[in-house]
Amino acid sequence: MIKGQNLRKRNQFALYCSLPILSWALYDFANTIFSSNINTVFFPFYMDEVLGTDRVMEQVASSFISYANAFASLFLVLFSPLYGVWIDQTGYKKRFIVWFASISIFFTFMMGIFAQLDVSSYFSGLPLSLCFVVLSFVIAKFCFNSSLVFYDTMLGDLGTSEEIPLISGFGVAVGYLGTIVGLSIYFFVADGGFHRAFIPTAILYLIFSLPLFFFIKDRPIPKHQRKKFGFFKGYKEIVDTFKDMKKYKAIFTFMIAYFFLNDAIATTIAMMAVYATVIVGFTSGKFIILYLVSTISTVIGSFIFGNITKAIGARKAVAIVSIIMIIALIIAVCATQEWMFWIAGSMFGVSLGSMWVTSRTLIIELSPEEKRGQFFGLFAFSGKVSSIIGPALYGTVTFMLKDYGPLASRIALGSLIVLTIIGLIVHLQVQQEQH
Repeated sequence: MIKGQNLRKRNQFALYCSLPILSWALYDFANTIFSSNINTVFFPFYMDEVLGTDRVMEQVASSFISYANAFASLFLVLFSPLYGVWIDQTGYKKRFIVWFASISIFFTFMMGIFAQLDVSSYFSGLPLSLCFVVLSFVIAKFCFNSSLVFYDTMLGDLGTSEEIPLISGFGVAVGYLGTIVGLSIYFFVADGGFHRAFIPTAILYLIFSLPLFFFIKDRPIPKHQRKKFGFFKGYKEIVDTFKDMKKYKAIFTFMIAYFFLNDAIATTIAMMAVYATVIVGFTSGKFIILYLVSTISTVIGSFIFGNITKAIGARKAVAIVSIIMIIALIIAVCATQEWMFWIAGSMFGVSLGSMWVTSRTLIIELSPEEKRGQFFGLFAFSGKVSSIIGPALYGTVTFMLKDYGPLASRIALGSLIVLTIIGLIVHLQVQQEQH
């Protein structure tokens, strides 16, 4: 963490305009373009466009989208415990962000190339070009999520403990402004197929990643101070950390809570577009407008909850956000009219951005500085295990009940309410500790 009297005296405007913080926030802007365009909007639209030929196949398309997201999260679960150890042992953060972001950008670009291939070959009854698009999506999303582990950990280096909630809120708010820029692509691709959004998204992702690539410097640990590192040693250290659960009870309790909370978040993000269009009756154009409104709610919520977190603490703020999310999901499950989903989408937008602000801050508050990278790795581990189970559960429900049409999706989304309530109950058991 940066220390110094001058830093503590900075007002919010000076804080946000400093080159390192602005560059860091612009990477949130960049990767949110990927998250919104690929994960939430155009990849689901593309899958429904190719597969969703009737009400049964619409549910099959939902299942494929869910399982693709689950596979991407599975790979992250396998590797994320190592990421935190790498940070703590080498001090490198930006270096890993550059590598993972570059791979993600490349395969996002390849999604656009593969989707345009005119091939007559099939694999397991699916067009071969579609299979390549799905494979590229899995790789791109895995690398996108991997970069976020290092990106989140970088937050602790940017300001004092009092400034971190403000910086976190600023990053999330700037990030979701990227949604507005990213979704502008819709007006150029709507008539020519949703796959045409993939390549422009990759280009925007690259452009807005460049400030972090060039203007933020790593603070590597000197080589003579580094411990010897073996591949399996990283997992051993993770196991050792779990053995210390009694010592770090608060942070482990929160990670269990976050497991359930993120289950709802990850699944809703992945399935929002298809649910709104197929179940509630939105056109793709109306959904884009809904998503923009939801994004504005996210931006406003991020700024507000940055200040709320500073005022009442991250623990209480997470509880408030969880309650908002539960209400949003209840309205979405019961939505029979478009106006109901407008309310649900706006409330979920507030809870989405605010959960990132509050949870990242709480991890910093709960974890000792010397283990912060490792705990952020475990934080990602907790979130991404749920990112497997949530979409897999949703996809399984829609596939098993596909003959019931829209009811299958309502039941699948309804299961997330129960998981969110469980997460809130567990979170309320977190006892704040000082390090």
